Amino acid sequence: MKNFLTPAELAEQVVSWGHAKVRYSVQVTLLLGFLAGAYIGFAAHLATIVATGDFAWIGLKQFCVGSVFSLGLMLVIIPGSELWTGNTLMSAAVLERRISLGQMLRNWCWVYLGNLLGAVFLAWMIASQTGILDGEFGVKAVQIAVAKVGQGSGHNLAYFYRALACNWLVCLAVVQAMAAQDIAGKVLAIFFPIMAFVASGFEHAIANMYFIPAGIFAAQLETVQSMCELDSALLEQLNWASMWQNNLLSVTLGNLVGGGLCVGMCYWWIYRVHTNAGSGR
Repeated sequence: MKNFLTPAELAEQVVSWGHAKVRYSVQVTLLLGFLAGAYIGFAAHLATIVATGDFAWIGLKQFCVGSVFSLGLMLVIIPGSELWTGNTLMSAAVLERRISLGQMLRNWCWVYLGNLLGAVFLAWMIASQTGILDGEFGVKAVQIAVAKVGQGSGHNLAYFYRALACNWLVCLAVVQAMAAQDIAGKVLAIFFPIMAFVASGFEHAIANMYFIPAGIFAAQLETVQSMCELDSALLEQLNWASMWQNNLLSVTLGNLVGGGLCVGMCYWWIYRVHTNAGSGR
């Protein structure tokens, strides 16, 4: 028994996968999106914990943070849920004319909203209800969030390209996991690309839906305020408006191009158009 799909078989699988997603009701799509947002939030919280404190080698620290963050996509893919960044691969199903542009956009809207609700809920719960961030972990959460919004909208183009690179790797992880036919193969297929994007400093919209709200909520804690050594002007930039203006809008667009174009459309053209045309399709 073959334990993986060939690239051509995988391209066909991506099209069928995209087609299957539009059959979900709005309620199911929203709930699956909520779960995926929470799963990415769990990984982002774990990454925050691991990133707290000083490492002798910053490269080793980035590797460790990226390694634990790979948990998020494992939780999304293996139990099953809807992650907007992965769903940018639905572009292949549109090009194949298996689904309409409207069906894809409708899925994206509900999944994106569900991801946002799940990630923000988890950030609120951990920061405000568990007490885990009421100390040095909370300070780290604030530092991460400020770093993502504190550079201002002038860095939006840089964030766009960081996000493009990020979702290029994330969607490669998704299709590699599709290609693997057992759990161990899926875990390995997910681990390396996700570790690589985090360790490289790229930007993921759904992860930022946890990181930035977690920093906003943690910044309201008295213990964190007393421990935080950041400039007050930087802290003032940490708010819901800056989350969108200075980060999420450009990161979302970059993720869309990275997954929808660099993976979905490219591999659809190579294996569903060019290769099949050459074989007499």
